[in-house]
Amino acid sequence: MSAATPGFAGLEAVLEERRRQVEEALRSLVGEGTGSVQAAVEDSLFAPSKRLRPILALLVAEVFRASPEGIVPAACSIEMVHTASLILDDLPSMDDARTRRGRPACHVAHGEANALLAAFALLTRAFDVLASGWAGGPDCETRGRMARELARAAGLDGLIAGQASDLALTDRPMDFATLEYIHSRKTGALFMASAAFGAVVARAGAAELAAVTTYAKNLGLAFQIVDDLIDVTGAAGESGKDVGQDRRKTTFVSFAGVEGARQLAAELVAASQEALSGFGPRAEPLLELARYVVRRRR
Repeated sequence: MSAATPGFAGLEAVLEERRRQVEEALRSLVGEGTGSVQAAVEDSLFAPSKRLRPILALLVAEVFRASPEGIVPAACSIEMVHTASLILDDLPSMDDARTRRGRPACHVAHGEANALLAAFALLTRAFDVLASGWAGGPDCETRGRMARELARAAGLDGLIAGQASDLALTDRPMDFATLEYIHSRKTGALFMASAAFGAVVARAGAAELAAVTTYAKNLGLAFQIVDDLIDVTGAAGESGKDVGQDRRKTTFVSFAGVEGARQLAAELVAASQEALSGFGPRAEPLLELARYVVRRRR
């Protein structure tokens, strides 16, 4: 994670413990290999990262009193899809970014062909993990349900829809509904899938699943707004990626201004917390995570 945030020492310790757990599992799942594509995969996947999406899956499982260890590989599959999406987003034909996670973007370091192949390798490995299963993990039916959740999040009504709309509207004005549509898919979709993973593995009911996915959708949008704020107000060393990259696009900041964006992020955090009102004290880790996300600087 980034530098310590005042008032969140306990949460940051938990997040760091879970991050290391995810990191170790990712290395085991990807394995060691040689060749240019493997190097591109490892360079992208193991660049410094918060691992917030897989950690969210683990925290939701804990809220439902399920063992988070049982879904660590599934949570890792979400991180693989997320990393693949970043590789693709950064390509010259997409956002044409030069840096990512504090390092040269994958296509800059390894070439466009290897970047494309690395993204596809991560996507296919993610679903291979869910299809194959693991010791102590959920049954085949549950893993199939998780695979469908992940496919929807990454597909034509998820990440792909958001990115396609974002690219189509570069250099063009858009209204707030369109902006929300884009980022509820580019960012929110994987947050929602992460929360769903934790709920599904714990066999949560339909109302509980709806509550945590609503929480995650609002959390994801708040996360994106903070990203937009960092792009405008931060430095490259803080953000870990190109700043000023979104100048040609409508963002929450360009739409509402810096203070307006901060207020919107706060409102979304409040909405995410309200979605969990029926959970009582057991939801406190998720409530604290929402407060933390809006305070982050990276």
